Amino acid sequence: MSFLVLKAYSKLIQFDLYLARGNFAALYHKVRNYPVERATPPTDAVKRICSAVDMACIWYWKEALCLQRSAATCCLLKGHGICAQLVIGAQQMPFKAHAWVEVGNRVVNDKTYVPEIYAVLDRC
Repeated sequence: MSFLVLKAYSKLIQFDLYLARGNFAALYHKVRNYPVERATPPTDAVKRICSAVDMACIWYWKEALCLQRSAATCCLLKGHGICAQLVIGAQQMPFKAHAWVEVGNRVVNDKTYVPEIYAVLDRC
């Protein structure tokens, strides 16, 4: 588990650097084109990966944004053979944007009702 937390931490840094440079396009491209491994994941892989990202966020030196956290989660899931999607949504009034990860149209790293609050803008 500690190795998975380190991988999650490094992904948080990677996506934080994209956001610090204002390079959303590079972050988006990286997540969209991240290859899904051809390995058969263990049955608890989604739970373990989400827990590892949560733990990495606790130890991260600043607050991890939902986009950064979800991009890291999505890439780690894909890297373990799980077809995951980063979902970006927004609500109009008051305006808020949010990002989360879905596996098989099920939210895995946030509250299950998030898609009811935010209109989906894109999936990658």
